[in-house]
Amino acid sequence: MLKRDKERVVAELVERLRASDTLIVADYRGLTMSEIDGVRTELLRHGARFSIVKNTLTKRAAEQAGVPSLVELLEGPTAIAFVLEGDMVAVAKTLNDTARQTKVLSLKGGLLQGQPVSAEEVQKLAALPPADVLQSQVLGAVIGPLNAIVGLFTAPLRDLVGVLDARIEQLGGAGTAEVDEQPEPAVEEERPEPAAEDQSGAEAEAESKQDEGEEPEASAPETKGEENGD
Repeated sequence: MLKRDKERVVAELVERLRASDTLIVADYRGLTMSEIDGVRTELLRHGARFSIVKNTLTKRAAEQAGVPSLVELLEGPTAIAFVLEGDMVAVAKTLNDTARQTKVLSLKGGLLQGQPVSAEEVQKLAALPPADVLQSQVLGAVIGPLNAIVGLFTAPLRDLVGVLDARIEQLGGAGTAEVDEQPEPAVEEERPEPAAEDQSGAEAEAESKQDEGEEPEASAPETKGEENGD
């Protein structure tokens, strides 16, 4: 391989290593080309790119990309599954199933979100449910207790709010009733003076007797004896 071709390969590997913090390294020795193509096609479905690499060039790329832990896995024939935005559980499962079925491919380890993992840890990762099932299980485990907690808090709050609303409505209605039931200030009626009322009554009685032909009674003259106390 020419020097410029090696530099191009190293640059491509550096770009892939920087773009993917999750990858799985496997020893592909003994696989046929048709089997390798089958694994590559299956991994593409799960968002991973399966590439056979040269150890010397990959070590240079790992050093340039700042992934020194990858260097320890670059022994013997090496293929790397770069998980970009795919399902890392499905990728691990595909490689683990291929290793079990072919009895040829073997897992070396890899990186999981930038952290080194062993071959045994990759196998444990492959034993997990698919990502969508795992997410729903985790979500259900989280949401279930949260719903219970929210129910414990919201039920008394709803009751408290109902009591407060009822009390506010009651107080508002009572205030309105008190305003409506307050008596209006009494207006004192003007009453005629007693003297005027008596005089008008005497005059009316005199007029009535005159109409009937009766003479009004004259008041008896006072005698001198009464004046003198006799």
